[in-house]
Amino acid sequence: MGHSVDAGLFQQTAHSPSYFELSRRMGDGQQLVDFCIPCNPYFPTPEMFDTLAANLESVLKFYPSDADTISGQLARVLGLNPATIAMSNGSTELITWMDHLWVHESVAIPIPTFGRWTDQPLETGKRVDMFPLREADCFQLNIDEYIRFIRARRSRVAVLCNPNNPDGGYVARRDVIRFMDELADLDLVVIDESFIDFVEAERDPSVAMEAAIRPNVVVLKSLGKNFGLHGIRFGYLVANPGLAGKMRKTLPKWNLNSLAETIVFMLRDHGPEYHRSLQLLARDRYSMAMQLAQLPELTVFTSQANFLLVKLAPGIDGTDLRDYLINTHQVFIRECGNKLGMSKQYLRLVVRPQQDVARLVTGIHEYTRPQAHWEDELSRRRNADRSA
Repeated sequence: MGHSVDAGLFQQTAHSPSYFELSRRMGDGQQLVDFCIPCNPYFPTPEMFDTLAANLESVLKFYPSDADTISGQLARVLGLNPATIAMSNGSTELITWMDHLWVHESVAIPIPTFGRWTDQPLETGKRVDMFPLREADCFQLNIDEYIRFIRARRSRVAVLCNPNNPDGGYVARRDVIRFMDELADLDLVVIDESFIDFVEAERDPSVAMEAAIRPNVVVLKSLGKNFGLHGIRFGYLVANPGLAGKMRKTLPKWNLNSLAETIVFMLRDHGPEYHRSLQLLARDRYSMAMQLAQLPELTVFTSQANFLLVKLAPGIDGTDLRDYLINTHQVFIRECGNKLGMSKQYLRLVVRPQQDVARLVTGIHEYTRPQAHWEDELSRRRNADRSA
């Protein structure tokens, strides 16, 4: 027999509980469909997982190479100068160290956004200048307004997440470059490109190459999100050799595990499969957005990431819907009530394959229109009886 998930579990942190914690609470091998954690469902391929499984004993048994060896291989795969990158145990490790190394007084950040960009500097006593994104603008960031805000507040560090989390809003590459150049006098400008590989609006949306030749710019990347491997915990930054070198010297010499090393050395031979996974995900994003938009209880916002922000109609409680979906349909969603600049009327839904989306839509339909659900069910049963 399965167990219901205690709603109090979601109140213990500003972030969602882990898949493993929820699975343990549910018990009895119930399969959770995860619409909460942004992950690529098509990569690695089954064949890559088979290779990892075949080598699991040696991967777990032996010590990994040092960070310079692993990051050097990543640089070769990406076509970057090894002196311009630093790899870490997850992008949040880099956010933590950037705060300690380079955020001395204040940091500007649009909200809503990824929580660690506000929580980390607040925890270390910095002033966080929050620039509110407006629903009336579909949460689209206006670069010129943001620059004026930074100047008015005299912020010393500025962060721009592109695409943004949780709305998936995207700023054109030329505007991001202009943003970096306008703020060349700041202590640091951070462009968080954790979801940049999912962008379809432009052919080459990343500004990593431009960051490497500027004095105060860092571009942040999250390999776990792109490659569907959150459990490995690996990310990296790109910056000029001085900034990247300072980060490498700060990080532990062996801060990356053997699984991360194995994946990095596999990437060279699996580029086509990765690019195919992005094509499949873009297809699913379009299909999922169309299906959700057909539900009158939802407003769906345009996204260039691997998730969609939706707003629930008045009277629908996002927390209650979240609890209903996880306990009734084993569907795990991200309700945004604990995100700065959001409320529990908003949900962030990760893009998933069609069969999973059908399960999500069914659950939302049952919750929002229970009477209609039972009428549909009775009609289905009558039709089945007639045909028997």
